[in-house]
Amino acid sequence: MKALFRLIALLSLWLGAALPAQAAVTITFWSHELGNSFPHAFFTLRGVPDAGGASVDANFGFTAKSVSPALLMGPVSGMLDIAKPTYINGSDAQFSVVMTDAQYTQVLKLVDAWSEGKPDSVYRLGDHNCVHFVKEAARIVGLSGLDQPKLMKKPRSYLKAVGAANVGRVTPVAMHGKEYLASLSPIVPVGSVASASSASVATAYRPPTATLTPSMPAPSTPAAPR
Repeated sequence: MKALFRLIALLSLWLGAALPAQAAVTITFWSHELGNSFPHAFFTLRGVPDAGGASVDANFGFTAKSVSPALLMGPVSGMLDIAKPTYINGSDAQFSVVMTDAQYTQVLKLVDAWSEGKPDSVYRLGDHNCVHFVKEAARIVGLSGLDQPKLMKKPRSYLKAVGAANVGRVTPVAMHGKEYLASLSPIVPVGSVASASSASVATAYRPPTATLTPSMPAPSTPAAPR
């Protein structure tokens, strides 16, 4: 039996060496429903660009900087919302898309454009909220059916409608956050072969680094309607 296991391990390593390492960054669209916070939509970026370079394992949403009656009266200051692991665990992954490097670059530009202090960082509950933020990311990756006027304050319903409009172009996930993150494989850098040892297992979530988006604010606990 040990000899059989050894043969299987050697065969797996040989196949891994024979096949080119697949690399790409995947964007996954998430919703968070009522609980200890307001409904919210956000996305995660995970993987390695096809051209190589640093891996990414980050998440981005958009929210108002503070809760006040001003939210109902007009524009207020907005900011990027970087969710903590516990928040992601309690959210729902709806669907994902494997991006080209060009799309990945454009999504990073979107994140930068909506970061605090930039022209697009103005939060408007009716037409510039967290759902509009993920809508723009979905547009960048080539999805259709994005104009859903009645759903722009309903993150889960909006993402489900977009997923249904893009059958064949998205990978349905429909999993609770903790379960989905546990199912993810380690991120393998371009040109390397994954090891079968437990030492190679990477965590499913790593907080984003400041170098990803220089204008990104420090991680914060969601505190305002998205």
